Amino acid sequence: MQELDLIVIGSGPGGEGAAMQAAKAGKRVVVVERYDQVGGGCTHWGTIPSKALRHAVQETTDFRRNRWLRDAARGLHLDFPALMRTAASVIADQVDMRQGFYDRNRVEVLQGDARFLDAHTVEVERPDDIPLLLRAPHVVIATGSRPYHPPDVDFSLPRVFDADTILKLDYTPQALIIYGAGVIGCEYASMFRNLDVKVNLVNMREKLLAFLDTEIIDALGYHLREQGIIIRHLEEYARVEQPDERTVVLHLQSGKQLKGDALLWANGRSGNTGGLGLENIGLEPDARDNLAVNESFQTEQPHIYAVGDVIGPPALASAAYDQGRFAARHLLGAAPDLSFARRIPTGIYTSPEISSLGLTERELTEQKVPYEVGHSAFKSLARAQITGNTVGILKLLFHRETLEVLGIHCFGYQAAEIIHIGQAVMSQPGAQNSLEYFVNTTFNYPTMAEAYRVAALNGLNRL
Repeated sequence: MQELDLIVIGSGPGGEGAAMQAAKAGKRVVVVERYDQVGGGCTHWGTIPSKALRHAVQETTDFRRNRWLRDAARGLHLDFPALMRTAASVIADQVDMRQGFYDRNRVEVLQGDARFLDAHTVEVERPDDIPLLLRAPHVVIATGSRPYHPPDVDFSLPRVFDADTILKLDYTPQALIIYGAGVIGCEYASMFRNLDVKVNLVNMREKLLAFLDTEIIDALGYHLREQGIIIRHLEEYARVEQPDERTVVLHLQSGKQLKGDALLWANGRSGNTGGLGLENIGLEPDARDNLAVNESFQTEQPHIYAVGDVIGPPALASAAYDQGRFAARHLLGAAPDLSFARRIPTGIYTSPEISSLGLTERELTEQKVPYEVGHSAFKSLARAQITGNTVGILKLLFHRETLEVLGIHCFGYQAAEIIHIGQAVMSQPGAQNSLEYFVNTTFNYPTMAEAYRVAALNGLNRL
């Protein structure tokens, strides 16, 4: 039996954040990781490989569209497996870096499957078949999530993929069906369309990404269709079949049949709670195998915390890391600031990108907040004209009387980077969070950041 101060189950962003925070406080920490390398799903089959793939696709696409290089790019073929191989070096670099964090902070990482024997004891089943027993006053569960598999869909079919297995695709499909138009579905629709793949995007709802501002949703839908993506709203599947080795058919309840040579199932995720022995500690996950936590990320067993995708939304790597750090500080007896949880930006890596923070026009209207809007069209920015990335807008929502910035919504080139300027202003206390900051600040010229000043002036002119 190994006596510790903290056991962390999972080495993704949430587990890493908790382990590093506790280790730096001098605590004895062990991390249990099922995979043979650290980093979790984020590093190996989620955020890092998919965004590395997107970057490779985007660079190649930009090369083909460059008016100066058009002749040289003629006939350039984009091959999915070759582009995917470019992500391998990024993954290796991330693993080396993160393993270094554990080594420098003297945090032991055990490979194996963790299972609770009681509320303070965890058994680790290791590849060498020699189990280890760990005991600690606190445990952080950071096991992440996996793609949801409905029981009536056969994922053993060679042409049926989920968000994890799609990255192992060994051919470039000619026609791809994507079932589920959430963040993952929209991102992959953009990527594969830029590979000249015909894409059918099936959405169960009336609009894409309904949690976003309506103007951004409309812009996304328009540009996806402009790229040639077929979007089918208010559709639900009836069944999936693979009539031959090269074809997959998605039957919809409306009677439609969509044919392709690959199907990506992107309809939700489930928490990785199976096999943890939760029945031994009185914890029961919900229907999607997620764990319920309070605002301090404590489960119903107060000394057991859960962070990251295993607790459900927002299911972002950035949020998971902060949740892990918060949980570790809380179990150490600190009273950390929870405000970070209210200022998590959304980053969606479609083409063009989307990022947002704060309230939408719909929410402000429902709350009867007197707000105004400031716009900046990217086509008017010198930097956007220079780079050729003129599609997009920056939209600021602010209080008509106090000028407090209430929401920031960006669609276009570098949106996920641009959002952080506004995030810094929105996090300021009281009157320091004001639209006037953008008006009175000198931005480098030409830059995309200049969009803030243009949008602020546009908004003030509406008052």
